[in-house]
Amino acid sequence: MALNEEALMWVEKYRPQNLSEVVGLRDIVESLQSFLKKPGEMPHLLFAGNPGTGKTTMSLCIARQLYGQNWRTFTLELNASDERKIETVRNKIKTFARINYTGYGDVPFALVILDEADQITSAAQMALRRIMETSSQNCRFILICNQSSKIIEPIQSRCAIFRFSKLDKKAVIQHLKSIAVKEKLDITDSAAEIIVDYSEGDLRHAINALQTASVYRKGVIDEKTVLRVIGEAAPKQVQVMVNKALNGDFIEARDMMYELIGSYGFSGPEIIRQILRELLKLSYLSPEEKAELTNLVGEYDFRLTQGANSDIQLSALLAQFSKFQKSKGENN
Repeated sequence: MALNEEALMWVEKYRPQNLSEVVGLRDIVESLQSFLKKPGEMPHLLFAGNPGTGKTTMSLCIARQLYGQNWRTFTLELNASDERKIETVRNKIKTFARINYTGYGDVPFALVILDEADQITSAAQMALRRIMETSSQNCRFILICNQSSKIIEPIQSRCAIFRFSKLDKKAVIQHLKSIAVKEKLDITDSAAEIIVDYSEGDLRHAINALQTASVYRKGVIDEKTVLRVIGEAAPKQVQVMVNKALNGDFIEARDMMYELIGSYGFSGPEIIRQILRELLKLSYLSPEEKAELTNLVGEYDFRLTQGANSDIQLSALLAQFSKFQKSKGENN
């Protein structure tokens, strides 16, 4: 049953339908468009990169541009995290790839889109390698993964590899603002920037955060609303806490840390992530000092991942910050 567009999540509602609508990634888009000018010469493709950078969207755009409204007929979509065993490769993929499609227009092959391909077992990847080799005349593969290193070399050598980096910050902000306009919302520059920083280049995450913020606040989405949605303290609060610790005021810095945990309900890893973000913004620290302090943050973040107590570890990190400034003064 077709969903009304108004009922769609914004991630789906504003998903690009063709390559020209894709946000950023100009180099990749241009390369893929050149392949589509002569579809018969298009190789197998491997898309690798962080989540939310457009890999799945790009593959669906290719399917639509190749087959138009009939793209579902000529495309097999699979998520390898759900169907990762050799039986899937042997049954579903092999059966689909074996069919001697006459093609669609000047496209002489069908298309297999295999999402999260790095989750496929080694045995299944070996079987897939053979299918890619024997079915290349009537079938093309688009493999999507987060880590290309988990794809065996024989498969990588049969594909044109495209690596998706984090999306450009300005492009993401512009895209969020264009969605806000279409949804009759007004988002402040600072709110859009916080969403983009929070999403760390993941456009899907950013759009979901924007949609959630629109529920909290009709009309205008400001910094306060966004911070409430993403569950982070105001950057100013964390910045003050870090500054107090670096200036030797450990007790006040620790009190602020307890307030963030108790009053706002933030977890240790969330606070550590924000500490690092604000630390790197401090202009009075040299690059060498930032590197040394970042190393400290990494150590305490690791301790938290091993199950250490958040209150104690965060207090210890702030104590190290206070000690750092003191030792710096003695050396001078």
